[in-house]
Amino acid sequence: MHYFEYKNGELYCEGLPIREIAEKIGTPFYLYSYNTLVRHFRVFDEAFDGIPHLICYSAKANSNLALLRLFVNLGGGVDVVSGGELYRALKSGADPKKIVFSGVGKKEEEIESALQAGILLFNAESFQEIEKINEIAGRMGKKAPLSIRVNPDIDPKTHPYISTGLKQNKFGIDILQAPEAYRLAFRLPHLKVIGIDCHIGSQLVEVEPIVEALRKLKTLVERLREEGMEIQYLDLGGGLGITYEDEEPPHPVEYAANILDEIRGFDCTLILEPGRVIVGNAGILVSKVLYTKENEEKRFVIVDAGMNDLVRPSYYGSYHQILPVKEEMRKTRVVDIVGPICESSDFLAKGRTLQELQPGELVAVMSAGAYGFSMSTNYNSRPRVAEVLVRDTEMFIIREREDYEDLVRKERIPDFLLM
Repeated sequence: MHYFEYKNGELYCEGLPIREIAEKIGTPFYLYSYNTLVRHFRVFDEAFDGIPHLICYSAKANSNLALLRLFVNLGGGVDVVSGGELYRALKSGADPKKIVFSGVGKKEEEIESALQAGILLFNAESFQEIEKINEIAGRMGKKAPLSIRVNPDIDPKTHPYISTGLKQNKFGIDILQAPEAYRLAFRLPHLKVIGIDCHIGSQLVEVEPIVEALRKLKTLVERLREEGMEIQYLDLGGGLGITYEDEEPPHPVEYAANILDEIRGFDCTLILEPGRVIVGNAGILVSKVLYTKENEEKRFVIVDAGMNDLVRPSYYGSYHQILPVKEEMRKTRVVDIVGPICESSDFLAKGRTLQELQPGELVAVMSAGAYGFSMSTNYNSRPRVAEVLVRDTEMFIIREREDYEDLVRKERIPDFLLM
């Protein structure tokens, strides 16, 4: 459930007409529903009641400070994959002991920052990274809490670009090599081996691959415990999907029930890293129609949001429902919704049947809360858009729209070019 709905033909976010927000701040902008975010987090968290668990929200889905703080206030932790995300998590007020650091390419300074902050654990992804964390921890006079990301070679049945648990993917250590990796970590003096991690992919719409991965992890944990390793945390990652078009992902309660059946009594704390399932349907991208045009083959609706604002359709071929902010009984047209970017791949939707739209009208690109703003760029020297949070009938600008000065703020022209 989300809080975007029509009232008398006008699209609202909670208790505010979206039109009114657009009139105040201009377009395009990302818009998030506070009550949807709260509801999604609580439904996911409460589904795992009865066992020790920690919900570490996946910051890469949407790392706005206000959203991170919202989840922190609800008792959540944060899953980070860069020094920047670690900085954001700490800036939002996250408890370091609820932060896990994942990612296949951690830099030395990022590892140092995480050790200094006192995070819960690192999810290491290679033999060399294990040795590097040990080296840095020794240099700092610390003992690094370590988990190893195991690649179970399981097909998550999702888009190949967001599959992470197969042998051909770059992530983790192959499950056949994992015992050797754990023995290495166990021997090193500046590491404390406390967990095991697995993440098989994103936008998962079936439970079976996750359960299969969990079974493989349990077998490995039992083997590691026999060798004297105290595995306290089992991190099952995130990846649960949402409905964009006609997908039917499992409800978090169903997802949790399958996991609980496997893990109850296993004597460990379960870590989960939901991202998309929490924020995906809690956010939309609002854009204004600039022009319409047509030729013998196509009708185009040109809007002021482009692939730099929402890259998923161009990058993944992803579907996002597009709704008129003002819904009326009009003639319908089959159109391509395209942006202003100078690339043929700049589109938000192709071949959609929509009510006839005119310049100046607003459209809402639905299910854009995850991997929307967080993947946006300044391509074509376009300032990144504003982000707005609505709670009941109040709106809060949680990121100001960039201006042209922001585009060049860090750039310098050498003196010799000015002569």
